This record gives sequence, structure tokens and C-alpha cells, in this order.
Amino acid sequence: MESVLLIKGGIILGIFLLSMGVAAYETYFERVIAAYIQDRVGPDRAGPFGLLQPLADGAKLFLKEDFIPTLADKWLFIIGPAIAMFTALLSSAVIPFGDTLIIAGQKVDFQGVDVNIGILWVFGVVSLGVYGILIGGWASNNKYSLYGAIRAASQNISYELAMGLSLLAIIVMTGSLSVKSMVLSQHGLDWNIFYQPMGFLLFFTCSLAECNRTPFDLPESENELVAGYHTEYGSMKFGLFMFAEYVNMFISSTVIASLYLGGFNYPGMDYVYSFLTANTGEVMGHNLAAAVGFLAFFAKICFFIFTFMWIRWTVPRFKYDQLMNVAWKGMFPLAMINLVIVSAAELSGSPLLYNWVGLAILAVIYFFVYPMFKKKRLPSTN
Repeated sequence: MESVLLIKGGIILGIFLLSMGVAAYETYFERVIAAYIQDRVGPDRAGPFGLLQPLADGAKLFLKEDFIPTLADKWLFIIGPAIAMFTALLSSAVIPFGDTLIIAGQKVDFQGVDVNIGILWVFGVVSLGVYGILIGGWASNNKYSLYGAIRAASQNISYELAMGLSLLAIIVMTGSLSVKSMVLSQHGLDWNIFYQPMGFLLFFTCSLAECNRTPFDLPESENELVAGYHTEYGSMKFGLFMFAEYVNMFISSTVIASLYLGGFNYPGMDYVYSFLTANTGEVMGHNLAAAVGFLAFFAKICFFIFTFMWIRWTVPRFKYDQLMNVAWKGMFPLAMINLVIVSAAELSGSPLLYNWVGLAILAVIYFFVYPMFKKKRLPSTN
């Protein structure tokens, strides 16, 4: 039993180190992708191919002079980035990174903890992250920081509504709040994205807004707010805010992959399991199959992280009124309609057919019917 607890502790520590390591090297790959898209040289000085650049950046942030503005609220100024980083790391506790492992004759979950309301835990913790931004912006006693903090709060509230409704559609389909149960219900290639194409698009777009990623990076819009909510921050306090954003991007990718792309499930997994157990034994084969599932899950996570970065360096940011219009006039009604369609499809017993029919109806309404009733703007007289 003690060995199982040690292994469980090792898994928890491994998930923590994985989150930190991926977040650190997200900064490197973002620079590489940005350089490729902009046809310029990326990081190439610190180590071969610039691979030591994240370590150099971390050392620089730790060694830079730490300061607190004279008129700032000292304790809240310190607490703000700590809350942002703490909530970002805490949300990974209930994500199943792989199937169960067999250790010392007992099955051990390849995740921090499996609770029956795991997805509510993720959403609750992520929702608390905005307090770090809001407190940090307010405590700075700087109007640009305050504007950025207010933008972050209103943006997160607006997009969490559409995201929550998209999540409700998944809960209606799976009948569970456990992230692991949601993943297990998508065995093989039976992924929720095929049943929930509209829900997936809404959830992914809301994740961009939740992570303050372009085109929804209005809280740190440098052409309007200097640097937004972290204008007055330097050294590692700024580093915590920046690192929290990349950890959130990693966690958002894990949640999207778990809810819509089957998590550690992949096509042909039953054949792989049979082959491994037949050639290496039941226990070793089971653990190797879990490792393959983890690699498949990590590949999906990397795909979404790349998509986050690709969008950032391709799409321009919205204006703030456009940002709110997209949330309240576009995504919120679509999420409501999608939830109604999913509920009706589940009652009908043919969710795959009716969800795609519902998506087609939504597309016709949005692209053909809605423009007919949209009020046309009068030409300016200036």
C-alpha cells in the first residue's frame, strides 16, 4: 500500500513538473512559430537551436531587480500574480492523462485525483484565476492596469457563460461530471467532436478568450493600455503572470482534448492493447498501452497548443465593443440553441444525426436568415 501511495505521489509530482515544463517551452515554440510565420530568425543564441532560451528567460526574471510602486497596495500587489499562478496549476489535478496503471497488483489512476465533479472543479478553479488579474491591476494604482483588469473580468464573465452552456451539452450527452467518465465514454474513435461540432467550436473559441489569447487579448492590449493589468509588474512577479497564461493554455488544451477528442483514447486502441498484452504479459501490456494512450493524449494537446499560437500570429485582435458583441450577440445565443438541439437529439435517440442536422440549421440561420434582419448602418454624414 505504501508503495502505491509513493507511486501516486510520483504521478502528482510528474503532472506538476509536466505542466511547468510544457509552459516553459511553450514560450520557446511560440517564438519559433512566430518567427516562421513572419519569415525571420527566431531564438538561436541560447544553446543549440535556442533550446536553452526558456532557462535563460527564467534566470533573467529571477535575477532582475524586484520593485513595488510607492502608491501600490503592497500585499495585494504581491498576492495578485500568486493567485493567477496557483489557480492555473491547481486546475490540472483532475485531468486523466492516461488509463489506469497496475502497480503492485493494484490499479492506480494516471491522474492527480478522480472526483465525480471533476469538470466543475476545473471550471471553478479557472474562474478564480481572474481574481489574480483583477487584484493585480487594482493594486497597481495605475489607470492602464485598472482598465486591463476590468476588461479581463468582464471578458471572462462573458465568455464563461457560452463555455458553460457548451459544457452542459457534453454533460447531457455523457450523464456525468467526472472528467474521466467523459473520456472513457469516447472509446476508440467515438469522440464527442463528431456529436458536438458546434459545441466544440464554441468551447475552443471561449478558451481563447479565457486564456487572454489573440484575438481576445484586450486585457493586455499594448497599443491601448501599455501592457494592461501587468504594466507595473517586473522581475518574477511579471513572470508569474506570463507563466500563468501559458499554463492556462496547456490546461485548456488538455480539457478540450479530454471533452471533445477522447483524451487518451485513439483509433485502434483495442488492437494495440491486445498486441501488447499478448507479447509482454497482462500487467506490462496494460501499462504499456496506458503509456501509448498518454502519448496520443499529449499529441492532441500539442496540436491545440500549436493552434493557439497559430491563431495569435495570424488573426488581428478585436476592438472591445466587437469582443462583447461576439460574446453576447453571437456565442451566447448559439450556445443556447446548441444545448436545445443536443437535448432534443438525446431524447430522440439519434444524437449523431440530429446534432449535424441542427448544425446545418444553425449555419443557414446565421449566414442567410440573420443578415436579412440585421439593421443596416446609415452612411456617415461627416
